[in-house]
Amino acid sequence: MIRRRKPFYSIFTRFWFAARMAMQGVLANPLRSALTILGVAIGVASVVSLMGIGEGARKAVVEQFKSLGSNVIAIQSHHESANFDPDYAYDLIDRVQGMDSATPVAFAKAVMKWRRIRGNVEIIGVNSNYPVIRDHQVLVGRFFNELHVKQRSQVAVIGYNLAKSLSNGRNLVGSSLTLDGSTYTIVGIMSEKGSGNAEGVDDKILVPYSSALKISDTKTVKDIWGKAASKIETDLVVVQLSMIIKTKLGLRKNAPTYKGVTGGEQSTGSAEGAAGEMIVGEGKGEAIMKAAEAQSEVPGDGGEAKPEISGLGDDLVTITSLNQLVEEADNTNKVMTLLLGGIAAVSLLVGGLGIMNIMMVSVSERTVEIGVRRAIGAKQGDLLLQFMLEALYVSIFGSIAGIAAGIWGLSIFNSIGYDTAISFQAIKIATVVALASGLLFGVYPAIAASALPPVEALRRT
Repeated sequence: MIRRRKPFYSIFTRFWFAARMAMQGVLANPLRSALTILGVAIGVASVVSLMGIGEGARKAVVEQFKSLGSNVIAIQSHHESANFDPDYAYDLIDRVQGMDSATPVAFAKAVMKWRRIRGNVEIIGVNSNYPVIRDHQVLVGRFFNELHVKQRSQVAVIGYNLAKSLSNGRNLVGSSLTLDGSTYTIVGIMSEKGSGNAEGVDDKILVPYSSALKISDTKTVKDIWGKAASKIETDLVVVQLSMIIKTKLGLRKNAPTYKGVTGGEQSTGSAEGAAGEMIVGEGKGEAIMKAAEAQSEVPGDGGEAKPEISGLGDDLVTITSLNQLVEEADNTNKVMTLLLGGIAAVSLLVGGLGIMNIMMVSVSERTVEIGVRRAIGAKQGDLLLQFMLEALYVSIFGSIAGIAAGIWGLSIFNSIGYDTAISFQAIKIATVVALASGLLFGVYPAIAASALPPVEALRRT
């Protein structure tokens, strides 16, 4: 016996008829359908908005770290005994392979006076390598050079926001301002980094570190910023710097140890690397020991005599790779975003259960319709397709409403100052989950409707 295949138009007609019947079923009970759509919409909006807030926070944190520059290595002293001579930054460039540039960093505060404006301002003292190290370009004018640094020239480069507040539309390059009573010539204005980025450099003044040391009345610096040749070499540079600075401070195993007040030998410390940060000189004692009076020749440090320092309760020097901090901040915020999305996904589950409950009620209320359709020749597959399409319609309408509500919610958060981002991945995930849950929770009611015998359905009338 040869079976004839059903023509394509017959299958299309059946599908079209089932789709129309499903739409009529949804529109026949507008309040019930609206409540079901609302449940799905709340779930989708929760996922879109919460993941959008998490994604916005992640991007904001990453941008803040990236604004500090790429392949940047920050060396910071946490005790005055371990402070650096400014020339040591230039020495590190020659001694560390893969380290392209470096600058000593001196921080100071001064009273600024410009025309009738007077107020306190933060100053950063650096050398001419600063724009390269921090990937921060000059917007107007130029940056000071090494000659200015050596001669302690009183020149200044103004941060973007500070220049904007002072200029009133005028070009500040070439004009003068007063810092703690000394006159400085403005030679340039830095480009904008953005609010909260690059440690707020937009609101600060950059001067040669030699001038900054004069303002702060010090001879040493606590910070040195360096830049590696590439991302791959950054970690190697951190390791080299750790060994060099440990030797400089007398913390290497082959370096002489310093005996404390009690006469007991203090720990020589250790170098530890975690989260892209190398800790140098971590001691176990609580008392802060002074530098040894006797100067000793430390091998591998250019023959320069350095004091021994040990027994410090806090970290003596930290060496941080900003690249690693960016990666870790990115990964941490991704996890937080996924957690927020997972919490919001519970709403989608509740919406799916709502679809199943409403569909079961719909089946029980439409037994007569089902019986009549089965009696006049409707097949089980037709009823199954109709009720599945009804669940799918509710999921589609709920997804569209939820996406719109989620984006609207993000715009509200953005307007009140929170960093948000429309995550298309979140929209995709929420929509797929909503449609899948609609179909999944609509299967049982659809099967129950299609399996109802015609005689039993008509008997209930």
